[in-house]
Amino acid sequence: MPTVPRKPRKRKSRAERIVDKEIKIVKREYKLLKRIFKKKKHAIWTACVSAFLILIGFVAGNINWDVVFHREAARLPIVIQPVVYDGFNMPVDSFDVETMTIRPNQLPSEILLDRGVSLATIDRLAKEFITVFDLRKLKADNRIHFYYTPDSVHLLQYMIYEKNASEYVVYNFKDTLQVSLKKKEIVTQVSYLEGTVYSSIWNALKDKGVPTEMVAEITTVFQWMINVMALDKGDRFEVIWENQTVNNESIGMGRIFAAKFYHGKKWLEAYNFDNHGVSNFFNEKGESLRRAFMKIPFEARTIFRISSRFTSARMHPILKIMRPHYGVDYAAPAGTPVVSIADGRVIEKGWSGGGGNSLKIKHNANFTTGYMHLQSYASGISAGSSVHMGQTIGYVGMTGLATGPHLDFRIWQDGKPMNPEKVVSPPVEPVDPKLRHAYDSVVKFYRSEFERYKKEGLSSPNKN
Repeated sequence: MPTVPRKPRKRKSRAERIVDKEIKIVKREYKLLKRIFKKKKHAIWTACVSAFLILIGFVAGNINWDVVFHREAARLPIVIQPVVYDGFNMPVDSFDVETMTIRPNQLPSEILLDRGVSLATIDRLAKEFITVFDLRKLKADNRIHFYYTPDSVHLLQYMIYEKNASEYVVYNFKDTLQVSLKKKEIVTQVSYLEGTVYSSIWNALKDKGVPTEMVAEITTVFQWMINVMALDKGDRFEVIWENQTVNNESIGMGRIFAAKFYHGKKWLEAYNFDNHGVSNFFNEKGESLRRAFMKIPFEARTIFRISSRFTSARMHPILKIMRPHYGVDYAAPAGTPVVSIADGRVIEKGWSGGGGNSLKIKHNANFTTGYMHLQSYASGISAGSSVHMGQTIGYVGMTGLATGPHLDFRIWQDGKPMNPEKVVSPPVEPVDPKLRHAYDSVVKFYRSEFERYKKEGLSSPNKN
């Protein structure tokens, strides 16, 4: 078979070769893009389906199906904000409240006129409601609270005057004028208190934040055995008592159940006990703390100091000579009541030279007491009149030879002058032997309570 001759290949020009090369590159890129697009298309579709399913789940979880199927809205809980009340049971979030402290000599009319109350209304408050509270008796340093409408008018609705720690007066100006006296709830709780005397018992108790009458009560308990004006630095006391509080603040005190006082290098104990209907204080042995004689010739609340003591030789402040001073001088403000230290009969009344206005009282066959430099005598006191323990017989003065107001107090036993600070007075009736077992139980209980309070560190007027 004859061979077919091959056609000679036409040689492509350089331009044609470049075009062919470009075409091949484009084809390769097209195939690559096709494969990539095929994979991305799958991924895109997968992502879209996933997002759609997530969206359906979210919507389904947040749709209120009660509304969809029952056409009824779901009931949402109603949140009610609590009303805020102050210490006078007033809803303070419903008013604009103003509080002021009364200044000395500030008139009620001045206070009320400045707050839009008419003179006619002030006159009614002063006259019509005087039996509830006399508006003229507002005290300086006491507080008044005003309650206004919380708007641009700012109209006074109520006024509350704090009469004392537990009582307050409410003035209602809203519709019909009304005035009422109200009381806060007083909570009584048993409390424990301990303290140390560094300067005075007054300061020791003040530092504890207890009512000031605590001083008088402790003095009353131990008045037969301790002179509270002659305490030593480092003397200590412990008390179990009824603490009266308002809004967790101590305002007063009730009974003292038990007390201990360290004085003269020994502990004195006192326990309150009902001895046949008579409440009194007794020591741990059942002996009454009440003595035949009071320790000092003043009421328990009296403030005084000893300006001169019993001595056989003293430079007289006026005569400037050495002479005996057979008494104790108690410096106190002029007019301070002086009391008899025991039951007795007045045997002398009148001027006694250097002693000024004086009294002598005979108490029994052995003891007589004298009271000198008195400013005046109490009503009903005369020679021959009977007096009882604690009765006011005169008032501190500076009559006779005296450089200042004081009482020169003296005691004679069988006619012999005695040092009033050292006279030992016998106790009165002790606990009835028939009640001794009950009394011993009281002593045991409160002794254990003293230990418990000290161990637990509960010395506070508001802790029990």
